Formats: sequence, C-alpha cells, structure tokens
Amino acid sequence: MAYPTVSGPYGLIPVKLLSGTPFVGGVYRSMKIASGYNTSIFFGDAVKVVTGGTVERDAFDAAMTPVGVFMGCKYTDPNLGYELYSQRFPAGTVASDIVAYVADATELLFKAAVVSSGTTIGDLALTDIGANVAGVDNTGDSASGNSRGAISDTSATTNTLPFRIIGLVEETKNSSGGYTEAYVKWNAGHQYSNTTGV
Repeated sequence: MAYPTVSGPYGLIPVKLLSGTPFVGGVYRSMKIASGYNTSIFFGDAVKVVTGGTVERDAFDAAMTPVGVFMGCKYTDPNLGYELYSQRFPAGTVASDIVAYVADATELLFKAAVVSSGTTIGDLALTDIGANVAGVDNTGDSASGNSRGAISDTSATTNTLPFRIIGLVEETKNSSGGYTEAYVKWNAGHQYSNTTGV
C-alpha cells in the first residue's frame, strides 16, 4: 500500500496535548497584533508576546520564546472597509482591530514536516524519538497563507534546540522507511512558563 507523501513544510499543526488528550480546533486565545506590524505571520508560525501586549512572529530558532502558534486572524481591511478573516496576517496592515487566534496551551504537541535544508523534505528514524531538534525558519507561502517552517532532520541532545521529538508519523514514511513528519513539543521556554516576563 502506498503512503501519502509530504511535498513540503507547513509550519506547526496542533494535534493533541502531551497527556494524549486530543486538541479540539476551537481552543484558541485571541491576541492583538499591532497596527502596521511589518512582518507577515502565516498559519502554523510560532508567535510571541512583546512589550505592549501584542504578538509578533517568532523565528524557528534557538532564541525563540513562543507563546503559541498562529491559527489565523481577523481585521477590518483598510482598503475594503469591512472585516476579513484571514489565514495569514499581511505585513504592514494598518487597522485598529487586528486579532490573532493563537493555540497557546503550554503542553501542546505539534505535527511538523522534517527537512534536510530549506524546504527539501528529509527524514528521521525511530532512534530520534526523545532527542532535541532545530527548527528551520522558511518564509511563508503567500498564496496559501501557510507557514513553511519545519524541523531539521538532524537530532541532538543539545539543550538549546527549540523542539523535542515526541513521536513520528507512520502514515507518511518514505520508501526507505524514514519518517518525513514528526510530533514535537516546545523545548524552548514557553512564555507562560518564563518567570522573567516580557
């Protein structure tokens, strides 16, 4: 039987809690994005709270301090004059009512694509479960509105790597038996657990 293939990275997709409880799609927190914020945020990107109480995109790197994953937004379009719901936040949007929907539970598990570099799909092995892994911070896809963030196909014990591999996705194993998708959790400090504050 042929398994489906992963054509490219798609960011972080919440799937369940670390306890095994399924993630139900309506469990998001509404958070403001500053009017005129000059970086696009795509569905599946990590976001962080910044000074002033708004959220901004958080890079998939060792310095990340995520509060959650961006699941879309709404705002009054400055050109059309009516409220839009969008898969992504377009950089530079000027509106006073921009609201991001953020999956922000501290113990969420995410499904992520594995890449060898950039957007080239790689794979992991069973022996990678429990190890840490780097994020790969690609530019999002403006056509679909989806993130292109991913995780690296090279795992390590390094404690500064932002993700921990919890499991592997059987359904998208490649023909060599390598796993092209993994279940990961934050290894980086979640902002709700950071005692320093913003």
